[in-house]
Amino acid sequence: MPTLFVVMPVYNEPATLGEAVTRARQAPVPEGWRTQVILTDDGSDESTRACVQSLGETGMAIVSFHAKNRGKGAAIRTGFARALEDARDDDAVVIQDADLEYDSREFARLLEPVRMRAADLVVGNRWAEPSKNLKRRLHRFLNGMLTFASNLVTGLVVRDMECCLKLFSVPALRTILPDLDEERFGIEPQIIAAAARHQLRVREVAVSYNPRGFDEGKKIRMKDGFRVFVVLWRERRRGSRAVHSRA
Repeated sequence: MPTLFVVMPVYNEPATLGEAVTRARQAPVPEGWRTQVILTDDGSDESTRACVQSLGETGMAIVSFHAKNRGKGAAIRTGFARALEDARDDDAVVIQDADLEYDSREFARLLEPVRMRAADLVVGNRWAEPSKNLKRRLHRFLNGMLTFASNLVTGLVVRDMECCLKLFSVPALRTILPDLDEERFGIEPQIIAAAARHQLRVREVAVSYNPRGFDEGKKIRMKDGFRVFVVLWRERRRGSRAVHSRA
């Protein structure tokens, strides 16, 4: 039975983690598929760590722990490596946050292009629908600037490079994982750059998005936006652009 491995980095999310794992486990997937949640606790506070431990002990998730906080990218890479220990070539791996900003019920739509052998990597797009909300429009504009820079450097044309929801075929993930070394949010542009370097077939799927504010625990900061340009400069020096866009 093919498995969709849900890699979930966790840092200080005691209020939402249990619900996020439950939703991921209950997410509809194609007939004959199953889901397996993989948590990486990234040096969280005591209450979050206890929640992660409990989810592991009850069998709701496979869990790993970082002794200290290293960043989202490091937690994702640990989760990727753990998924690949058990994964077969017909399985898939998706990234999902633990803060309920993204809807796990959309896993099936993300999975479809990979399941049908039409893509190696599927990237979510939060901006497919226009919004009148000023804060959301500003977020879209700033994200668009970073995505434009990524497209310019990599040759891949995507519309939401920073979207958390990225779903990989197992062979594709095995190919790019050795290229990934970013510790924080720089993992997002690095994934896209690695996909371009290895000429992966990339597709996009519109996804819903329920953003939270910094007062609710959002962790990305201005410095992470600047880090995108550092990562892109490094990745451009590491290898070639995509032959052509597959977005």
